[in-house]
Amino acid sequence: MLLEGKKLLVTGVLMDSSIAFHVARLAQEEGAEVVLTSFGRTMKITTAIARRLPVAPPVVELDVTSDDDLAALADRVREHVPHLDGVVHSIGFAPQGAFDFMAAGWDDVSTALHVSAYSLASLTKAAMPLMGEGGSVVGLTFDARYAWPVYDWMGVAKAAFESTSRYLARDLGPKGMRCNIVAAGPIRTTAAKSIPGFERFEEAWGSRAPLGWDVNDAEPAARACVALLSDWFPATTGEMVHVDGGFHAVGV
Repeated sequence: MLLEGKKLLVTGVLMDSSIAFHVARLAQEEGAEVVLTSFGRTMKITTAIARRLPVAPPVVELDVTSDDDLAALADRVREHVPHLDGVVHSIGFAPQGAFDFMAAGWDDVSTALHVSAYSLASLTKAAMPLMGEGGSVVGLTFDARYAWPVYDWMGVAKAAFESTSRYLARDLGPKGMRCNIVAAGPIRTTAAKSIPGFERFEEAWGSRAPLGWDVNDAEPAARACVALLSDWFPATTGEMVHVDGGFHAVGV
């Protein structure tokens, strides 16, 4: 199996429609042992959704904006697995004000950047004590090379996220660690529902993507994440893999 014996930390499981949920499911089916994270009021939700996985994994407390949680992460994970071979970053949030580009204030913008971009670095640093023999960090993005309708400061945060991944690849490489991201097409997830006007993406994608696109199917993106977590990409880092039906490759 592709991930036989691997120990993985997966963030962002909130619904069984989420990409993170399908990453956890496929990883277990490929032989991995999985630990999930959640925090606050969503802990109960994540714990309930986790029971729908092939094996109900433990859920540890982690708010990526909390220095205390980040400092305690390694010890919390060690209660369930002795080390980690991979980490999945599937975290994103922006206040509603951040979806009005010209009117947004710094408080909303800084929250979006902190949760959606800086957290890739802070999560990775918190997990590093468990990844002494190297491993793979995989994040999820929505291709930030373009100025998308309605995405506004979340798009800027994703651009910062993608840049953060490249800098992590630079600094983690000598430690035997890889950092890659998957640019997925639009999926009807919890995050998508919080974006006003998200249906505009859905309408465009199905008609323009050469392979077509199903906004209800998170498995293609999850499969790419699992592949990047495996040993089949030993010399790939700092990469962004598009799983969008080929939408990124075509014009109008």
